[in-house]
Amino acid sequence: MSLCLSVVLLSLAVLPSCYGFRQPIYEEKYFEQYIDHFNFGSHGNKTFQQRYLYNDKYWAEGSGPIFFYTGNEGSINGFADNTGLMFENAPQFNALLIFAEHRYYGKSLPFGKSSFTKENIGLLTIEQALADYAVLIDHLKISLNASKCPVIAFGGSYGGMLSAYMRFKYSNVIQGAIAASAPIYLVSRSVPRDSFFWQDVTHDFQLANPKCPVAVQKAFIEVDKLVNQGETGLKQLTDIFHLCQPLQKDRVKHLLGWIRNSFTYLAMLDYPYPATFMGDLPANPVKVACGYILDTSDYLQGVANAAGLYYNGTHGTMKCFDIETEFIECADPTGCGVGPDSLAWDYQACTEFIMPAGSTNVTDMFPELPYTLQMREKYCIEKWNIVPRNSWVNVQFWGKDIQSASNIVFSNGSLDPWRRGGVSESVSESLVAVLVEGGAHHLDLRFSNPADPPSVTKARQLEVQNIQQWIKQFQRTLI
Repeated sequence: MSLCLSVVLLSLAVLPSCYGFRQPIYEEKYFEQYIDHFNFGSHGNKTFQQRYLYNDKYWAEGSGPIFFYTGNEGSINGFADNTGLMFENAPQFNALLIFAEHRYYGKSLPFGKSSFTKENIGLLTIEQALADYAVLIDHLKISLNASKCPVIAFGGSYGGMLSAYMRFKYSNVIQGAIAASAPIYLVSRSVPRDSFFWQDVTHDFQLANPKCPVAVQKAFIEVDKLVNQGETGLKQLTDIFHLCQPLQKDRVKHLLGWIRNSFTYLAMLDYPYPATFMGDLPANPVKVACGYILDTSDYLQGVANAAGLYYNGTHGTMKCFDIETEFIECADPTGCGVGPDSLAWDYQACTEFIMPAGSTNVTDMFPELPYTLQMREKYCIEKWNIVPRNSWVNVQFWGKDIQSASNIVFSNGSLDPWRRGGVSESVSESLVAVLVEGGAHHLDLRFSNPADPPSVTKARQLEVQNIQQWIKQFQRTLI
């Protein structure tokens, strides 16, 4: 009797502040998922418990769609709590909401506490994750009497890549995808690793105030001067940055990475209103950070204050910064986060993902912190005993040759440092690109807010229109 008319697949990487929904409500469930979908001899039919979240408040059984969120590199709760586009459109679509957690993240650990050993982590791949989602969707269709449901995929950042890849690989399971801030071209051979990102982080700060990047560079020059003074200079840096432990000379590079990591996230999360994703940040945090830097004649102290904005937040109570725990160097120079999830992302950055190169202090405002493919390979061998296969994802997930795909909207924010790694121009009538002027990292997937720029409202309207078209296309096949 329950025959839904569509399944919409949602996934994103940032956590929005709520507007219109104070607190999303859902039930936690688990699905018995295969450990290995592709090698019948490795683990046979052994399974693990994959977590997903469930909300049927808006669902009209027999006519409403299922919105299915493909989890990213983290616990599913944070994404579910902040998936505004999904919640705000559930009422008009009468949708059932499902949020699926990515294997090796959150509570979805195939080998429990032993999941991150070198022996067990090899089953953390994009291919296995996509298969997890496809199998879970198949299970839901059967158990909910929803076998005739079309599926529409949404996602942001890595999740946006997954939603596009689901359309590439499982077009029999989904009928369309909203891929926000999805840098799928970064893994192709057509986008050089050193052609963007740090340059674009710098550009964001320049847009906030043209004097800001110059002041940042001057501050890093002061860091070098103090380091050259020996113990006295290191003591000054410890005091200026309010470090919990005395800075040692061999950790100066780590301090520079800690600063760069903060500025990176300030740029990615440069939303026009206060947000609590990955830190308690004010509205327009890049502008606020530049204010910290330029409102003092001591640019180094200003940079220290700006860096602390990300780690300590708007209402932070930290009395000192522990740079060793707040920033972990890994295979992704843009940051792996902290905790167990950082191990999983570090491994993925060593295998299937090609990340941006290091900063140069020539094309960007940051210190020269190189990160070559050779450096990545050396790190990955030492950490995980694996050699990256840099061309595999280009082959497996089509690189830039995506014109044979269909029914995907690629959105990118003009302020997003990942923008130039994604699809910025429409490829065909059914592979549509939309630019969100004044938007940061997948702003369109967040809850709507009075401070939103008009461009994001238009982008969301375009996305909803495409979802409606894809659903109608599928419905015609049922006649």
